[in-house]
Amino acid sequence: MLKKITLLVVSVASAFALNSVEINVNNKDLEVGASIDMSQLNDSIEPDTVFIGGKFLSGDVSNSDHTSSANMDDYYEVSFLMKRHVNSNLELGLGMKLNGTKNFSSIPLGAEARYALDTELPMYIGGAIYYAPSVLAMSDAKNFMEYRITLDVEVIENAFVTLGYRSIDTNYDKPVAQDITYNSSVFAGFKFKF
Repeated sequence: MLKKITLLVVSVASAFALNSVEINVNNKDLEVGASIDMSQLNDSIEPDTVFIGGKFLSGDVSNSDHTSSANMDDYYEVSFLMKRHVNSNLELGLGMKLNGTKNFSSIPLGAEARYALDTELPMYIGGAIYYAPSVLAMSDAKNFMEYRITLDVEVIENAFVTLGYRSIDTNYDKPVAQDITYNSSVFAGFKFKF
């Protein structure tokens, strides 16, 4: 299954000239993501301002509040993000996602930021927070909260090593009200920009 997902992401990357492709792992979890810079498809959109993306996360019970692997479903998301360069070091963005698992779906709204550190080797600190109150939560969802912090080091031009932390909290309303952390873990990975 994981080989098929990895091959699918690589195929899509080569077919659509993606803005970025990333893979994040730890001992138990696999996260694969991609985003398209919409300016590559529409000349009226300024470069590096509008992005459509997708992500897949296969989480493990050891990084979750779930009690057994039978309760763990894979997590999927499709995202829309608008970004702005505030100055040469700071980027800010506002976005929304459609995300979910087998029994959970929501439409969280959020903000992202990325700051370039003044170092000899290019380094970037990034953060994102997304929240869906009950009015934007569907299926058996009560609400949703996600935040992540990353440190990206550009070791080769447009190729980054990433170290980060993510917390994905999927709270359920049915069949029994439960506050469940779907995934809370440290990860490392690679990010490539095209």
